[in-house]
Parts: sequence; C-alpha cells; structure tokens
Amino acid sequence: MAALAPSLQPSERRVAEAIVSDVEGAIERSAQELAEHVGVGRASVVRTAQTLGYTGYPQLRVALARELSLGAAADAASDAASADTLMGAFRGTIDRFGARLGQTVSAVTEADLHAFVDALDGAARVLVAANGLSTPLGLDMVLRLTAAGRPAEYLPDSLSQEIAARQLGPGSVCLVLSGSGANRATVSVMTAAREGGATVVAITSFARSAVAELADVVLVIPPVNDSFREELLHTSRAALMLVTESVVGLLVTRRGESGRDARSATLSVLGHSLDE
Repeated sequence: MAALAPSLQPSERRVAEAIVSDVEGAIERSAQELAEHVGVGRASVVRTAQTLGYTGYPQLRVALARELSLGAAADAASDAASADTLMGAFRGTIDRFGARLGQTVSAVTEADLHAFVDALDGAARVLVAANGLSTPLGLDMVLRLTAAGRPAEYLPDSLSQEIAARQLGPGSVCLVLSGSGANRATVSVMTAAREGGATVVAITSFARSAVAELADVVLVIPPVNDSFREELLHTSRAALMLVTESVVGLLVTRRGESGRDARSATLSVLGHSLDE
C-alpha cells in the first residue's frame, strides 16, 4: 500500500488510508461494510484490492491478518520500551523500524532481481545517479561496487550526471537510486541515459513513480513509514541502504572467483590502512 499510495485514484486512496488507519477493523469488515464506512461504492473497495495486486477483497483481508500477526509482538515490545526517556524513545524508534523490515522485499520478484544483478555484472560501464536525500546512497553504492570489483562512477552535480548519462551508450548501465521516485533531476538523468541507448536500472520506494516507469528494471522497496505523508515528514533511506548492500553481495556471489578476489584485494588495502 505504501509503495502504491501516491498513484491510487482518489476513492482508492481513501479506502487504502482507511485500511491503514484501522487494520483490525478492515479485517473484520466485508467489502460492503468497508465501503459504507469510507463513504464509497463497493466497487471502489474491490478495485482497490485488485490495484494492490489481490484477486479481491477477501484475499487482501487474509494478507492484512497475516501482517498484523507478524507485527503485533514487535509493536508490543516497542510500546513497552517507549518510556518518557530519550533512551526509551530511541529504542522505540529502532524497534518500530525493525518490525517493518519484513515488507522491504514484498514487492521484489525473482525475475527482477536476476535482471538487476545481471545488468550490473555485464555492463561495460556503470554510472550511478542519485540526488537530493538519496545522494548518500549513490556515494555508498559506488564505493561498494568498486570494492566488489565492479567499477562504477558517480558525479555529485546533477547536470554532470545528465551529461555523462547521455554519453553512456548501448552496453552500459545507469543505476538510479531514488526514494521518492520523483526527483526531477534524477528523472532527467534517466531520460538522457535512455536516449543514449543505455540500460536503466533503479531502486525506489514507489511502484508508479516516474523513476519506476522509466526504468528497464526496477526494485521497489516500500517505505518503512505508514504513509506517503509520513515518508515526506520523516524521510528514511535505511531500507534502501540495506537493499543496496544486499544487491552488491549478490553481485559478488554472481561473479564467482573474480568477485571473491576483488573482496580479498579490498580487505588487503583496508588492512594496510589500519594503525596498530
């Protein structure tokens, strides 16, 4: 729901928001009862469930029940830890984030993951594009890819990214990292890369964003916050960071001996850089 919320029709968004605000109530209500509660037609409830990828509302109710049961224990522990102290609030925030990590890969498919890793592995050149609050992800991704024996480049200026992207050409990859999926500069870089004939792969949080629609391969990582509004107010890139680490790990495995040799060389350099 978090990944699709910004792109839902107004009536569908109202249904989704009602479900998120009262998951237990949504599980207990029929499609007609939920429609009356929200003030929309029953067809809107069914259409919302189908837009979210379910055959109908009964299947969505089952999925909600399962998610509620998985998160109940973690939420209880989080509430208990959130005392009127800084440490309590700190632990509560960490616990709530941990309770939502299970949804990180809920929108990723085996086929997309294979295509993503294969594109990086076979590219003649990799340009990483990331702007705004996703900039640190771009810098981190380049370092991790380089350490894994897959040299990549990142230019901090968005205009420079766009110029480099236009010159990539066939056989190269533009790797895009964008939490919102709507950063105007990043979308321009993607457009330039496609015009140059490069393959565009992306990691983003929203399934129907401009970034997701422009990419040849996209990994959708739903935001850990409850809603698009919460994501804007309390922006977190922690889930995306976790995914980038995991993708590079898969790439090392995919590359076999060469990947292991690259990791060994990296560790050697790190070892020499440490003081006694």
